[in-house]
Amino acid sequence: MIGFLRGKLIHKAPPVLLLDVQGVGYEVEAPMTTFYNLPAIGAEILLHTHLVVREDAHILFGFSTEADRAMFRTLIKVNGVGPKLALTILSGQTAEEFHRCIHNNDTQALVRLPGVGKKTAERLVIEMRDRLPELADSSAVNVDRVSTVMHIANANPKQEAISALCSLGYKPLEAARLVQNIGFDGKSCEDIIRLALQNAAR
Repeated sequence: MIGFLRGKLIHKAPPVLLLDVQGVGYEVEAPMTTFYNLPAIGAEILLHTHLVVREDAHILFGFSTEADRAMFRTLIKVNGVGPKLALTILSGQTAEEFHRCIHNNDTQALVRLPGVGKKTAERLVIEMRDRLPELADSSAVNVDRVSTVMHIANANPKQEAISALCSLGYKPLEAARLVQNIGFDGKSCEDIIRLALQNAAR
């Protein structure tokens, strides 16, 4: 098991980032909560990781905090929630918002996330309720966060955002609709995605 990676950030295109660890390039899938806290390209970062082994692929997931990784690991234990959907949930809501949904039995907020139907939302509320204290303990881990700076050469932040939303499970027309009313002047891809996800949660 790969517990963490420390290396140079080479490229980022949500939800995938590329990390150079002593000359070896690791492709890592990460939730938007991690992308929001990434430094500029070329900076050194540390990611807490979880390796998913399938018959056809080994997929490495990375998180800026141990609390986010703990949430991911708990989510994939829920029946019907795989790694991709867990990543979408972590991208669409903050840990505090998710805890509030579970505590208040707010399935309506959960079904607004792509891939989460009524039955899955109900299962999340039932199965996650008993696991929340465990997650709350893990969130106490103190991990330094850094400000995010988007730097993809020649990239169109709007198109990058739409592509990232599609990767998170939104249909292309829905992704385009979520970003169309956002002013793009000076906004990074992550800024647009953050605002789009906030709009989707309303």
